[in-house]
Amino acid sequence: MVTDVIPFDKREGSLWLDGKFIPWSDAKIHVLTHGLHYASSVFEGERMYSGRIYKLEEHTARLFKSAQILDMKIPFSAKEINDASIRACEIQGFKDAYVRPVVWRGSEQMSVAGDKNHIHVAIAAWQWGSYFNPAEKMKGIRLGLSDWKRPAPDTAPTAAKAAGLYMICTISKHAAEAKGYHDAMMLDYRGYVAEATGANIFFVQDGKLFTPIADCFLNGITRQSVIALAKARQIQVIEKHIKPEELTGFTECFLTGTAAEVTPVSEIGPYKFKPGKITETLLNDYNADVNREVSAIKLNAA
Repeated sequence: MVTDVIPFDKREGSLWLDGKFIPWSDAKIHVLTHGLHYASSVFEGERMYSGRIYKLEEHTARLFKSAQILDMKIPFSAKEINDASIRACEIQGFKDAYVRPVVWRGSEQMSVAGDKNHIHVAIAAWQWGSYFNPAEKMKGIRLGLSDWKRPAPDTAPTAAKAAGLYMICTISKHAAEAKGYHDAMMLDYRGYVAEATGANIFFVQDGKLFTPIADCFLNGITRQSVIALAKARQIQVIEKHIKPEELTGFTECFLTGTAAEVTPVSEIGPYKFKPGKITETLLNDYNADVNREVSAIKLNAA
């Protein structure tokens, strides 16, 4: 994975915090913040391409939904969040960037109950290239198999993009990288294929696209976009519960996500795949889609 050597608390510029832009280095919270101790925090991951944030409204709508699930009322309107997200890039001078809105409970109350805590919102933007090494990406990345499983929807708020749900993702990714893999594939609580640690997963068999039913993990916005792109190409999309042993019948595999975009996969543990025509087509279609509105605006302006 490509990383930046500059620590995030040492970066220059400004970010949006609770309704105003402040110097990046001044964005601090107390160690007794409820969001830190009890994981009362939700967030989004977005990308700006050529000056426009892809599916911004959909991301903001999900942020509000996630906050509602965790019983947090965001003290700003969706429009204010959208405007601040765009401005967070502009104030940094970015045309292409990763954007991170985050919502959390503050430090007024320290107990499991958190209803007395103020709800804070921050939005930061930074330049971030491919989530995986571009030179290796087109060859297909290698995934290990996680020992951890995605929880059942009646045991965790799986419909929310909640910070606490990523704890087992971090553990799984660390374990996979220690074994030489790029990432890990996780099963769900029933033993079906679920997703990677931060991206949804797709498979190809006989010209058809298969993907797990998103009933205990996020139905990613990029996932939805790729499904729509596939259907526009008349590629049949089948959402089903997939057993691990079924992976032997698939010829292609790829991940989707805001950070991962469309990333081919060549290996999942003992299962091998070869990035092929459908993967390449959808990768190219997605790249075109994220820039489509920008191109249309430039064409109209001309």
